[in-house]
Amino acid sequence: MIFEGLAEKLQGTLKKLKGKGKLSEKDVKEAMREVKLALLEADVNFKVVKKFINSVTERAVGKEVMESLTPGQHVIKIVNEELTKLMGETESKINYSSNPPTVIMLCGLQGAGKTTTTGKLGSLLKSKGKRPLLVACDIYRPAAVKQLQVVGQKVDIPVFSMGDKQNPIDIAKASIEHAKKHGNDLVIIDTAGRLHIDEELMEELQNIKSSVNPNEILLVVDAMTGQDAVTVAKTFDDKLEVSGVILTKLDGDTRGGAALSIRAVTEKPIKFSAIGEKLDQFEVFHPDRMASRILGMGDVLSLIEKAQANLDAQKAIELEKKLRTQQFTLDDFLDQLEQMKNLGPLSSVLEMIPGLGSKQMKNLNVDDKDLVRIEAIIKSMTKAERHDPSIINGSRRKRIAMGSGTKIQDVNQLLKQFKQTKKMMKQFSSMEKVMKKRGGIKFPF
Repeated sequence: MIFEGLAEKLQGTLKKLKGKGKLSEKDVKEAMREVKLALLEADVNFKVVKKFINSVTERAVGKEVMESLTPGQHVIKIVNEELTKLMGETESKINYSSNPPTVIMLCGLQGAGKTTTTGKLGSLLKSKGKRPLLVACDIYRPAAVKQLQVVGQKVDIPVFSMGDKQNPIDIAKASIEHAKKHGNDLVIIDTAGRLHIDEELMEELQNIKSSVNPNEILLVVDAMTGQDAVTVAKTFDDKLEVSGVILTKLDGDTRGGAALSIRAVTEKPIKFSAIGEKLDQFEVFHPDRMASRILGMGDVLSLIEKAQANLDAQKAIELEKKLRTQQFTLDDFLDQLEQMKNLGPLSSVLEMIPGLGSKQMKNLNVDDKDLVRIEAIIKSMTKAERHDPSIINGSRRKRIAMGSGTKIQDVNQLLKQFKQTKKMMKQFSSMEKVMKKRGGIKFPF
């Protein structure tokens, strides 16, 4: 889970406040001491923590909160709002040029994931109707050009390169002309990095900047480096005036120091975040949604967007018909599981559901291997067994377990789970009929 340690501590502290009927100033200050410790342990910048605690405390001990019938809820709302403010309040959009191509220059230290991010960003913007061109300007790191070409091939985006013998400034300039001739309205330049910041690197980046005049200079930083990421961001901004930040490896950052500090320290927006290694695990950074996830309030909007992008609408309509006529089979169950896999790791999907805080997530013991096991069991059944599981007797269960490399208990558990799912969906279908008669809402099942 993203920011697991911080999320668990914040949710635990705020839950104590929520349970109190009335709050005193002492209650709030004690809670804020715990929040302060949690933030410092999460490697959040000390000055950022101090300002955040002061802002929350000042608002939380106000008359409106103290005299409220639900003071704990009020404090949680304030913490949510201040966390959102800390990370930038609203989504920061790309500054597109009125005279294409729009030029985006990526920079950062070696190991932050610039080359992969170049492909991920291109793929995301391509899905929004753009025609990107990726540019290989890292001529120093062995096989960097080849890596970008492989990434480009995977996301079906052209890559402009002149090998590793040319000057990066010349490559960047030539790529703009190439884009104009070939109808690319977006140019994303992958620049060289170093293990540490040095004058030579900065001079090259400044020369590329002055030669192509990019609309965006996005700094790619590794979220797992915490405070170091903030220091790197400050240095790059001083030299290049970056327009925004891309946080990579956010799924591996259990603390959250970089995401919560970088905006406040550099005053540069976090524009995108990478939440996995796969090329489609990349998204626009929404401060309000991230704050909600940290506090266990879920992220319904992102979940809906993921579903719209990855789930088959036609299959959903067919499923609805089957539910109405009580024809939901194990084949349909398998199909739903396969569609779920398209949404990404199950744990990242579940943490978007409101009410599933970090504590509940631990109890769920979510394992994507379970989906693989279920898939193997169902595929080991005959067509008749999938259509009518009631015919699966003891000997059939033994055969299915052997065929799928699982235990009989696993087969029994799946059949029980399927029965419960079918029952639950039948209830939703019945509820919908009742609501329709009363002129109420329609369930999306």
